[in-house]
Amino acid sequence: MNYRALLISLALATIAATSAFAQEKGVDSQSKTVRDSGTNRAPANNGAKQDTGTAGSGINFGKDKTKAVVLLANPYRLTARRDVIMRTVADVMRDRKLILDEATSKPDEGIIVSQPYTFIKGTVVAQSELNRFAEIENSQARGWTRGRYTITVEVQPIDGTSSNISVNAKIEGRSDGPSGAEWITLQSKGTAEQDFLNALIDAIGGGSSSPQP
Repeated sequence: MNYRALLISLALATIAATSAFAQEKGVDSQSKTVRDSGTNRAPANNGAKQDTGTAGSGINFGKDKTKAVVLLANPYRLTARRDVIMRTVADVMRDRKLILDEATSKPDEGIIVSQPYTFIKGTVVAQSELNRFAEIENSQARGWTRGRYTITVEVQPIDGTSSNISVNAKIEGRSDGPSGAEWITLQSKGTAEQDFLNALIDAIGGGSSSPQP
């Protein structure tokens, strides 16, 4: 091989090596760009879609599905004969372990009263249970040990086939202090009244009742 041919071969080899290096360098640059663009974002950033990842829980725990509890009107209008309602009131009291107070009740006037029913005993749970039924103020200082309520039901006939039913509960909490035990009347939250009304309506037949406007 003469000197001219050697120079030509070296020149071709240099051009080929330069082209390969430039091509390989371009691939690395492109790969790096792709890698950078794939990692150049905040973790779990889903943009406008907020129902997955850390930006949104992605789980619906019944939101917008919980129905609000509808409180019954008190008085409540029941479509039933007065004598049927009176008997049913007594039955519901018995089922709920309420004892009829015959000395206070006036069946001829449509008034039925229960004896005080102790629904909770014990210093550990008395306060929380009382709070379900009544408004408690300064309860920590009271030292509640028991809770009881008295149910009064009044049946007022509207006509021969319907009556208004009023349910009232007297809530009392017992406080055992240095001066001895004391029963204190508390303001009812309406829980006992609603419970009894629901039970009475179910016993009458439910569908035959309607709220008093």
